[in-house]
Amino acid sequence: MKALVFERNGLENLKYTTYPDPNVGPNEVLVKVVMAGVNPVDYYTVNGLKVNPIPHIPGVEFAGEVVKTGEKVKNLKVGDKVVIYGRIFDGTCDMCMIGYETVCRNGGRIGIDTNGGWAEYVSLEEKYVFKLPEDYSWELASSLTVAGLTAYHSLKEADLKPSQTVVIFGASGNTGMFIVQLAKKFGAKVIAVTRKPWLKDFGADLVVDYEEVEEKVREFTNGKMADVVINSLGEKFWDKSLAVVGVKGKIVTFGTLLGAEVKVNLNQIYSKHISILGVNRGNRKDFLELLDLCRDCKVKIWKKFKLEEGVEALKELFSPSRDGRILISMN
Repeated sequence: MKALVFERNGLENLKYTTYPDPNVGPNEVLVKVVMAGVNPVDYYTVNGLKVNPIPHIPGVEFAGEVVKTGEKVKNLKVGDKVVIYGRIFDGTCDMCMIGYETVCRNGGRIGIDTNGGWAEYVSLEEKYVFKLPEDYSWELASSLTVAGLTAYHSLKEADLKPSQTVVIFGASGNTGMFIVQLAKKFGAKVIAVTRKPWLKDFGADLVVDYEEVEEKVREFTNGKMADVVINSLGEKFWDKSLAVVGVKGKIVTFGTLLGAEVKVNLNQIYSKHISILGVNRGNRKDFLELLDLCRDCKVKIWKKFKLEEGVEALKELFSPSRDGRILISMN
């Protein structure tokens, strides 16, 4: 089969080449990949993360069609449209036993600790493969494994309630566009911090620039400020996040694209009884709920690339002009 493969870290080492077809074990299904997302995780995978196996196929977000099943597979059949739950879990550790597979003690990530979806085919255990509802587009399906699931899990962990105000930094990003839509489904009032006006069409009640966010949030909430702040960008907007969160508010973080090292003024934390929550993708229960809840979710697509154009796709990920998702289409 054809795949994007690297043997050593570095974008210059990612090659479109022939790779052995995957074997299919008794509990596994063979998926013909139709579409894959391009995620910052993929960039870091190629450029520095420790991976397995070597040579390695990256790609943490993808969806496709089942073309072969092992003899012990029970719930999937050839022809099923499927999407991947991307966290590897053993099902026996204490975290898995409480339904928290996303932080399995012995876990990992498909696309990093196993081969991923930037290939014509991938073989996976049945427990990681979920049948798609009929009304899902490939664009939406290939955005759920990381972007959609992280968005949903972050709002659940924040215990977002109807009528509460949520402020989203990075609202036009892969995950941000899902947070905007899902927060509206939760019944919240949504403030998208971005220069992209199209977030209004995704459900944002207010779209504000980074420079004016504190003033606009104060006006919107009559001085109460935000109940929940989502910061998927990291250091650059950390102080802004603290400035707009209200008394007994919550700051949720899961990304460090714009820096990982922050300084915290403890007076700001305890004086307002602020909670800071770190999240990481989500659980299988979250994933099933997301599949049902997000049938009508939108995906803003910026560019699509062919599989052989994977290096260019990764380079475009950090383009200043990027406006929406980048996808790799196998068709």
